[in-house]
Amino acid sequence: MTSIENDLIACLPDLRAYARSLTRNRHDADDLVQDTVVRIMNSADRFQPGTNFKAWAFTILRNRFLNEFVAKRKQTKELDEAGLEQIPTSARQEEGLEVADFQRVFHMLPEDHRSILSLVAGSGMAYEDVAKVLDCAVGTVKSRVHRARLALYHLLEQETATDPVRRDRFHRSPAAEDRRKLETD
Repeated sequence: MTSIENDLIACLPDLRAYARSLTRNRHDADDLVQDTVVRIMNSADRFQPGTNFKAWAFTILRNRFLNEFVAKRKQTKELDEAGLEQIPTSARQEEGLEVADFQRVFHMLPEDHRSILSLVAGSGMAYEDVAKVLDCAVGTVKSRVHRARLALYHLLEQETATDPVRRDRFHRSPAAEDRRKLETD
């Protein structure tokens, strides 16, 4: 196998996770990753050895999404958002509820917030690499991450404000536990 093939295989799970966060649909994500892999293999001669392969691959995936999938989404409307597939989770019921709740709230975020959080938190990419993928400054990435995290936090707060069960699922820090204990006393 060539170096590009090895690098590509190593970053496939991260590409798939990012595609899933962009498309919000397993089948579209698989199609997007497949198209990206084909483009990477066809463009392998354009990759500059010594540069960040993962950032290059994510850039191709993101551009493919913006060019094809966003245009396709404008042409067709989703008829039933309730049909969104669930992320596979372990058999523990509480974990499944936590993941389902978080996924639902996460998908309430605008696409740009989901995208930046998926790149930084989901794929573990450094801010510098994300800046290359998005073709912007590192400071811009940091401010976008901050705004996206803040938006997610506010959505989670709204979601849990009226439901103590959900509040306990999302707030497990020591300070949150102390607040919970005070509220129940």
